[in-house]
Amino acid sequence: MIRAAVFDFDGLILDTETPLIDAYAEVYALHGRPFERAAFLRSVGHADYAFEPWHGFGPEFDRAALEIERRSRKDALMLRQTILPGIVPLLDAARESGIRVGLASNSGHDWVEGHLARLELLDRFEFIACRGDTPSPKPEPDLYKLVLNRFGLRGHEAIAFEDSHTGALAAKRAGLWVVAAPNPSTAHHDFGHVHRRVNSLAEVTLDELIDRFSLAS
Repeated sequence: MIRAAVFDFDGLILDTETPLIDAYAEVYALHGRPFERAAFLRSVGHADYAFEPWHGFGPEFDRAALEIERRSRKDALMLRQTILPGIVPLLDAARESGIRVGLASNSGHDWVEGHLARLELLDRFEFIACRGDTPSPKPEPDLYKLVLNRFGLRGHEAIAFEDSHTGALAAKRAGLWVVAAPNPSTAHHDFGHVHRRVNSLAEVTLDELIDRFSLAS
């Protein structure tokens, strides 16, 4: 029986990834530098990916000044983002049916909880596990296992909602049922290991997923 739903944050609840890349693109364009969007896309959802975002700028550029400019643009773009489709109906359905709700993110508590509070979603989550709460981030299963342990559940009793290969792999390794809803920055990822892939979480209902995965248990 499904007893919990565990959500990722970045790119799933809020598209924080596209604004991040767009902010870099704006700074590159402002300085007349060619921007390799594909290279930035490869870095999305990979905590251990070594990548130098200012590789297109020579040593004559002040990296600190570029960072200040990027952060300003990113913050402005981020505030325009709204909750992604399907999230609120899933949270509403979980509340109505008594399904416990957790969150597992490779980002820090300040980042995740700050945005959730701004979006008036913070009180929807019974437990939030973030980077630093466990020895290893995703793709290791530690964050998901922490949520399961807090809830006193086993993996097959929970559904994970993810948008990236790394996050989906972490959930799968922890034994959860995995639903992937890629965003524009992660659509190119490999999701061959998930139990269901959708274009948007608005395409599914919690009751439908519970029925599907409960029968498969």
